[in-house]
Amino acid sequence: MTQPLPEIPPRPAPPSEWVAAPVPPRPPLPAAAAGRRPGIRLPGAPIVLACYVLALALIAFWPTPVDAGAGRLLRFITRVLPVLTYERIEFLANVGLFVPLGVLLALVFARARHLVLPTVFLTTFTIECIQALLLPERTPSVMDMVANTAGGCIGLLLVAGLEALRPRR
Repeated sequence: MTQPLPEIPPRPAPPSEWVAAPVPPRPPLPAAAAGRRPGIRLPGAPIVLACYVLALALIAFWPTPVDAGAGRLLRFITRVLPVLTYERIEFLANVGLFVPLGVLLALVFARARHLVLPTVFLTTFTIECIQALLLPERTPSVMDMVANTAGGCIGLLLVAGLEALRPRR
């Protein structure tokens, strides 16, 4: 037969100066108060992005080269500024075409900026693949992918730079 365990006497209450008063939870600090600069907000950015993507799709998937009617202008530019060859003009045009995509994606993906460049790269990769498979008059190019991705990167950096210039509150 087992004996019952002896009862343990209750602890005496600590003196009142030892007991801390309950601390109410603090609300989270706003981004500006936490030492970060507030992000740029553009309420209509998703709508502008959708319109831009539509325009980009029209340019990218037009059955004939979009600069076909600009031959005279391009020849004039390359004659006046020989450093601007057709290949350089095309590269710079592709960079410029994708800067707005980088800006708009950075604004729409404000909390997931790490997705901007992969999205730009996948967009340009898809465009070049579709041009290669379905548009015989268009010429897909790895240099177009480099230029497009560089343009998206410049757009992302523009937004980040503007946010860095904003004063802290």
